[in-house]
Amino acid sequence: MMRTMAMQGLKLHRPEHCLALAETGLNRVKGRVDGQTEALFRVVYAHTLAKVGQTRPALAEADRARTLLASGADAGDEVPFWALAWGPPEASVHSRTAKVFESLGDHHRAAAQYARAAASRPAGTYARIVALDLVAEAEMQLKQGLIEQACATWNQAMDHMDGVQSARTRKAVTTMRRNLSRFRARSLRCAADLDERAAGFLASP
Repeated sequence: MMRTMAMQGLKLHRPEHCLALAETGLNRVKGRVDGQTEALFRVVYAHTLAKVGQTRPALAEADRARTLLASGADAGDEVPFWALAWGPPEASVHSRTAKVFESLGDHHRAAAQYARAAASRPAGTYARIVALDLVAEAEMQLKQGLIEQACATWNQAMDHMDGVQSARTRKAVTTMRRNLSRFRARSLRCAADLDERAAGFLASP
């Protein structure tokens, strides 16, 4: 509950209320759960640290989370059902680690972590979440000036949106079109083609 409340607070852009929640949740589970599950708590704590500007502790906690994730997977730990709500722990840790790097302005490493998150989820079961991870990866690529790479990643994201009914995916596509507008004005082919695909997606019921 504390971890979920911290994540919700971060989504609402109120990190000052999340740090104690994330830290208390982590302290409650240490030594009581497997390594992969602890990694889920630790990476949320890392994200809250990044959001309040504590860069070095945030990076250290994110690194500990990835170490715990790897050691837990190698040990074959059994993960409790409630820790699987957003899919495999690996995917959740990579996605949240990406948010740590994004918060700290490291768009290159954020993009790499979003890509790993998307690749770690079963696409059929978690199509919407995979699509949103890919959208986030594309946004990080765009911030690096990699427009053609971003367009390719956005196209991958839209591949996963087929048949998905989600307000968040439609909002992501609308935001994508807005981000592409300046590149359409320059007659960049990949941006024009992607915008046409996005317009058709948004026009569908």
